[in-house]
Amino acid sequence: MSLKARVKLYRVSKGKDKVERAWELVREAAKYSNREPYWEFLKKSFDVRAEDIKDALRYLEEHGGVQIKRSIDGKRLYVSTLKDIRENPVRLDRWLRLT
Repeated sequence: MSLKARVKLYRVSKGKDKVERAWELVREAAKYSNREPYWEFLKKSFDVRAEDIKDALRYLEEHGGVQIKRSIDGKRLYVSTLKDIRENPVRLDRWLRLT
């Protein structure tokens, strides 16, 4: 399924399904996090706006699914968070809770 289709499914979903769709979208977007400049790459290749990915990350942060990295001045570092998700898809503490 393409990234654009995942964005559309995320937008129309509600409740528990929205969390699952947000994770699908974020994991798919994280696959391309090593491309520079990242947001322009998504726009050119998949016709996906940066705000769609950022919205999914903020939604997951609100529901305790992910913690967005922040700079010293408090700004959110979305691409760094996506790179971290790509490199470490399951955190050790989450993995221990699953077993």
